[in-house]
Amino acid sequence: MTENVNRQIRLAARPVGLPKDSDWDLVEESVPGPGPGEVLVRNRFLSVDPAMRGWMNDRKTYVPPLPLGAVMRALTVGEVIESENSDFAPGDPVAGLGGVQTFALGDGRDLQKIDLSLAPLPVWLDTLGIAGLTAYCGLLEVGEPKEGNTVLVSGAAGSVGAHVGQIAKIKGCRAVGIAGGSKKCSYLVEQLGFDAAIDYKDEKLSDGLKRACPDGIDIYFDNVGGDTLNTALARINVGARVVICGAISQYNATDIPSGPSAYINLLGRRSRMQGFIYFDYRSKWPAMQKDLAEWRTTGKISTEHDIAQGDVDIFPDTLLRLFRGDNFGKLMIELPV
Repeated sequence: MTENVNRQIRLAARPVGLPKDSDWDLVEESVPGPGPGEVLVRNRFLSVDPAMRGWMNDRKTYVPPLPLGAVMRALTVGEVIESENSDFAPGDPVAGLGGVQTFALGDGRDLQKIDLSLAPLPVWLDTLGIAGLTAYCGLLEVGEPKEGNTVLVSGAAGSVGAHVGQIAKIKGCRAVGIAGGSKKCSYLVEQLGFDAAIDYKDEKLSDGLKRACPDGIDIYFDNVGGDTLNTALARINVGARVVICGAISQYNATDIPSGPSAYINLLGRRSRMQGFIYFDYRSKWPAMQKDLAEWRTTGKISTEHDIAQGDVDIFPDTLLRLFRGDNFGKLMIELPV
């Protein structure tokens, strides 16, 4: 049996507003070899996602709140280095919920073997992982797009939003993205093939929607919430589908946010608004990943990776980049080997 030194980021306090340094502890401890039925994984890439901020609150959502003192929850990809589980062998590449730590020891129930012939490790945290699967589930399973529909997505230059727009185009829809800054908007139109983009930093959103969605909105895929959601609801068409994926504008709010005042349009326009979690579609992931891999290979989907390189101690500041809006593409951390 070998022992490895595991570096971990643990939750030290419940953040108020944006997380700060005192909300985290950096811990080092020994990790023994796996016991019966266990698997030891060396994490190689950590996914950094807006949902992490919600997991830190003392409030149950679709997952239990992260206990104080626990390793920060994070999606990871890595390699099995030791195994006492017949389903896994040393050298197997895997994806799972390994946490912000160097090594993850567990029973393997949350691990998925991944096929590196389809895509390299980082892509399994992006197109073939949380970003692509979330976009696929939300748009195709919940949004139910029809050819010719106008699909509006907020946070469109983020990892999920970028996939939503590209999948919308694959399905014969018109894709419109909301993003902050000319660089991100140019990226959406010129590289990803969106039909139009709205720069909320340079244009009043209501004016941008009139310009970019002159015939209204059939599907609104919301990653932002707040005023952005409310403004979009004002332009939904009869029978529209409003897909609630996230609300990054609300995650660090210290006051209870008010609901969208334009919700009454759901009634008058016989529309629906529905939230979803991609975990609920886990049984369908293999088929979805097959589609996503094919679209990626044939060039119908392309993405940017924003990879921070360093040990787990860079996680707290890397997480804040999401809320400063200075990340570009799927944000993740590559750990040293």
